[in-house]
Amino acid sequence: MVRFLVKRVLLAISVLFAVSVVSFLLFFALPADPVTGMCPKNCNAERLERVRTELGLNEPKVQQYADYMKGIFVGRDLGSAQGGECAAPCLGYSYVNSEAVTDTFARVLPVTLSIVLPAAVLWLAIGVGLGMLSALRRGSLLDRISIGLTLTFASLQLYFVGAVLLLIFVYTLRILPTPRYTSLFENPVEWARGLVLAWVTLALLFSAIYARLSRAQMLETLSEDYVRTARAKGMPKRQVYGKHALRAAITPIVTIAGLDVGTALGGTVITETTFGIQGLGRTAVEAVSQGDLPTIMGTVLIAALFVVVANMLVDLLYAFIDPRVRLG
Repeated sequence: MVRFLVKRVLLAISVLFAVSVVSFLLFFALPADPVTGMCPKNCNAERLERVRTELGLNEPKVQQYADYMKGIFVGRDLGSAQGGECAAPCLGYSYVNSEAVTDTFARVLPVTLSIVLPAAVLWLAIGVGLGMLSALRRGSLLDRISIGLTLTFASLQLYFVGAVLLLIFVYTLRILPTPRYTSLFENPVEWARGLVLAWVTLALLFSAIYARLSRAQMLETLSEDYVRTARAKGMPKRQVYGKHALRAAITPIVTIAGLDVGTALGGTVITETTFGIQGLGRTAVEAVSQGDLPTIMGTVLIAALFVVVANMLVDLLYAFIDPRVRLG
């Protein structure tokens, strides 16, 4: 088990290193001058050269990359014009936002986490629960209703569902306030009231996909020989379904859930735009439109980190769910 974990950690580190190299080369080693996009529009030649010097772009590319990675692990001095010392993890300085990139992320990351994690709990609980129940009641009225609902919601778009929910619950019934972010530690009730529509929208669409996947996996598992043998031996249904069938059926669902959650944490662009919430996704889109390369590169690294960590957690869950992974 320890060897398995060490291999996964080393693989994750190598992936993050590769992402950092590729993203740095993509944004800072191209022939085009990155400063022209980062410096404000009123920059003259002298200002452009000063920005280039402050960012260290006159140094060799290898030295630039080494300084950037050093900032992530131990921090770096950005210079007096960029706020001075930048503590680790330092992802550079944004001239568009006039602040360190880490300060920007410290403001928007809690918003994205507050949207994605509760929504993930909802869509997994609803989707997997409904799919498993539908499989156990195959051919029943519940199964037919479940299939119809999942087909309907799986075919809808997030921005459409979000707009409909806004129209009904915010502008017509006035049950909920306009979506906004309030810190969980500041006011838990307002935190939930301000984000519940985003949670429900994501849960409706994703749970439809997970319900269909869970139903298909459960039906396939119930047809396996070992499940039929357990039934023939007279095992209680709860043990057959809960211990044997469910454990085997949930393995591919864990894989997809890890990828979906990791990707969503990298930026829920459509959700944040639909509900007017400033999270990591909208920040990344604005950085692209404004040519804010330090913020773009930081977003790429953060998104890659979320995906890699999510995959590591999936591997750990594999080892917990399937003993063959631990013993292999």
